[in-house]
Amino acid sequence: MKVAFAGTPEFAQAALARLHAAGFTVPLVLTQPDRPAGRGMKLQPSPVKAFAVDHGLPVIQPRSLRLDGKFPDDAQAAREALRQAAPDVLVVAAYGLILPQWVLDLPPRGCLNIHASLLPRWRGAAPIHRAIEAGDTRTGITIMQMDAGLDTGDMLLVEALDIDAGDTTATLHDKLAALGARLIVEALDLAARGGLRRTPQPSEGVTYAHKIEKAEAAIDWTQPADMIERRIRAFDPFPGAVTTLAGEPLKLWRARVSEGHGDPGEVLSSGGEALVVACGSGSLAVTQLQRAGGKRLPASQFLQAHPDLAGRMLGR
Repeated sequence: MKVAFAGTPEFAQAALARLHAAGFTVPLVLTQPDRPAGRGMKLQPSPVKAFAVDHGLPVIQPRSLRLDGKFPDDAQAAREALRQAAPDVLVVAAYGLILPQWVLDLPPRGCLNIHASLLPRWRGAAPIHRAIEAGDTRTGITIMQMDAGLDTGDMLLVEALDIDAGDTTATLHDKLAALGARLIVEALDLAARGGLRRTPQPSEGVTYAHKIEKAEAAIDWTQPADMIERRIRAFDPFPGAVTTLAGEPLKLWRARVSEGHGDPGEVLSSGGEALVVACGSGSLAVTQLQRAGGKRLPASQFLQAHPDLAGRMLGR
């Protein structure tokens, strides 16, 4: 079976690597254009492109796939490349471009998407972040037959996993990337044997995982402690939950719900292993943080340089 692939970040790279290792012919890889990154803001290839180049897989990087869009030449070139590649199926994982109908219709077996949630919960761009933020205890991977809607296609394979109490978006991402890579190989093996069955998504339980915006990073200390703790984990590694101390930004990376009461944002204690901050209800013991321009530090190390913070207000 010839499997074209469309994806961009590390989540997608894990799936492409598994497909390649499983022996599938990959006649074409689509990924996002190179982006500036790092201190020098030099153009960097996506993880998917880097893997494809290292393994001799043909790569194209259209800015758009819409024939009537802003970059019609890119779309026309992509259509011709896909026609020449003649894949049986297109596997899509965190690609970052909307697939128009001509793409969905081109492969005989259509387009299969690796989605990092138990659909129909958390359709959309940020299912891992939103599951942690909402306090979900389970998530998983859905292999889906793509249609023109936003993650609305029929389900082909589903497997759940638990969200551990200490999971961040970074740790859960890696678990789901590995699970998605395994499941897409299983799905294609089943499809080759005619054993893949489509199941429409339920109409109940639909939620949307809206894209994470940097503006969401600011901590609102009037919220309950458990909600803030989940947001800290959900926004690790991006965009990072941030507050201020004496007007300077301070990112919080690890915390646990604690006891104690005070005005929201008030530092209740600042000794030992944690910086304890009052919330709208309960308090939060911050155990890892980061000053602007610095690196992540255990709270104990940070507090050695910043003693006697009790009574100070964060976020003001």
